[in-house]
Amino acid sequence: MPNRAFIGIGTNLGDRAANYRQALQRIAGLPDTHIVRQSSVYETEPVGDVKGAFLNSVVEVETAMHAEAMMRRLLAIERTMGRKRSGARKPVRRAGYQPRVIDLDLLFFNKEVISGRALTVPHPRLHERRFVLAPMAELAPTMVHPKSNKTISEMLVELKSAHRVSLARAELLHPQAAKREVALR
Repeated sequence: MPNRAFIGIGTNLGDRAANYRQALQRIAGLPDTHIVRQSSVYETEPVGDVKGAFLNSVVEVETAMHAEAMMRRLLAIERTMGRKRSGARKPVRRAGYQPRVIDLDLLFFNKEVISGRALTVPHPRLHERRFVLAPMAELAPTMVHPKSNKTISEMLVELKSAHRVSLARAELLHPQAAKREVALR
């Protein structure tokens, strides 16, 4: 039986739409993995002192890989796309957020709870992030977080965050649609 995983995708540097599309292609190209569904793409305010709005979404995948292998592959995609991470993984403080070409987070993996040096699943801060909960609620609103025993929808409703999250404009994601719209004017 394949494993079910949810991956958060975020980008705020360079051509965000192209970064997003490239990340999707690379995830779809992982061995024994296929994208089952993807959420809408949201434009979100950055957290901390980071400048520039993010594009964020969540994809649901089925994969034969185990969680650690999936995380290694996601980190490899980030590196290939130009993401530079600091050496050791440390708890991130809000002031420590950085702009990024791409950010791929393993949010959930089956119903597993993994707490290791290189990987923590469910993602330890997803309950604090509207830019994760909003797209997750599209895909799995009744999914229960294995630690809090709350559904994604309940966490989203209870979230006390002033950060703006709105659906991304179509022309951000589909350059051809933007060109057709301009030609029609």
